[in-house]
Amino acid sequence: MQLLRSTDPDFAARFARIVNDRRESDADVSRVVGDILARVRIEGDGALRDLTARFDKHDLDNSGWQISLKDCKAAYKALDKDLRKALDLAAERIRAYHEGQLPVDRDHVDEAGVRLGAKWRAVDAAGLYVPGGRAAYPSSLLMNAIPAKVAGVERLAVVTPTPLGEVNPLVLAAAHLAGVDEVWRVGGAQGVAALAYGTATIKPVDVITGPGNAFVAEAKRQLFGVVGIDMVAGPSEILVIADNRNDPDWIAADLLSQAEHDPSAQSILITDDAAFAAVVEDALDVTCADLSTNRVARESWDDFGVIIVVQDLAKEAPALANRLAAEHVEIATDDPEAIFAQIRHAGSVFLGRHTPEAVGDYVAGPNHVLPTGRRARFASGLSVLDFMKRTSFIQLDEAALARIGPAAVALAHVEGLPAHAKSVELRLK
Repeated sequence: MQLLRSTDPDFAARFARIVNDRRESDADVSRVVGDILARVRIEGDGALRDLTARFDKHDLDNSGWQISLKDCKAAYKALDKDLRKALDLAAERIRAYHEGQLPVDRDHVDEAGVRLGAKWRAVDAAGLYVPGGRAAYPSSLLMNAIPAKVAGVERLAVVTPTPLGEVNPLVLAAAHLAGVDEVWRVGGAQGVAALAYGTATIKPVDVITGPGNAFVAEAKRQLFGVVGIDMVAGPSEILVIADNRNDPDWIAADLLSQAEHDPSAQSILITDDAAFAAVVEDALDVTCADLSTNRVARESWDDFGVIIVVQDLAKEAPALANRLAAEHVEIATDDPEAIFAQIRHAGSVFLGRHTPEAVGDYVAGPNHVLPTGRRARFASGLSVLDFMKRTSFIQLDEAALARIGPAAVALAHVEGLPAHAKSVELRLK
């Protein structure tokens, strides 16, 4: 864990190193993924059989390539009553929030008499990657599948690794609740490749979304252009901006909520009280020791955890936060709005002392698939728009063409494109 003070003479250099640090896949991962994608593109189902046997230790022909929708429904009905209610609540809130994101078509005639507009349409098919290795997250399935269905996607296919042929029943229950159409027992980069290229068994899709390990993220990166993707996601991040009026146990737990995801995850605390920072660090040690995810969380905090002590939280924290452009930003102060007003770059912001990031992971409503690795500077969280595309349209009559056509002709000639010019000129004559 690094401790920085904004008054230290080397603060700017040390903070810059944190900002520029990359905790993502290396060249070796890129090469391995490239080989896997090539195999799936050329060999199809044969590559999926071999790679699944190698990595997940089961035979697809014996285990079954596809998990039936009846099994998904049965898993949902078999859930503990309270757990089913929790999953229902999450789905209801996620659906309501994303329904509010649906774009509106445009159709109008401007002052030149030109009809202009745009129509939004869902992609035909979307593929979702659902992790099943280090952990299986039904919440991620809901966060990816529900926006797709709200957008109007007709075919929704899930690929998920099933180590030793076993699948998490919570994932199946979430698939049923979200209205998934297909669930395939294929994971890793090979699962992403199957969705992108298609095989004899698995039909290709138009967009692939969903979190995964470094190999999955790299597969999506390499396949962008063959299909659309949500984003290239790196390890989880949280930035907590907190004053000394907070309960240190709460803040420690918030920092650990992301550290437990991955050894490469990063948790950062910015505070204006060095004594409070020390208490939080002690509380984090105590809390971490009791977690079942202790090993992962400990490694993440030891290797990438950061505490920054500033003199004035309201004046200094926003600028630091904007440079970090973190996936999650908590503002636990008396007046979070004052700091939030200055935050330009963040995946999602959690306001006040009673809004832990973990609520956003499950039941708040906004999507928890968010940009990492400083990509919040130019990217947003997953939304219905990731499963839609916009088609513009134009209509002119003779009078409208007479008004704006000559300018098109002039520009076409300047650009050295005489056929462009002629296609307009002929109509003007």
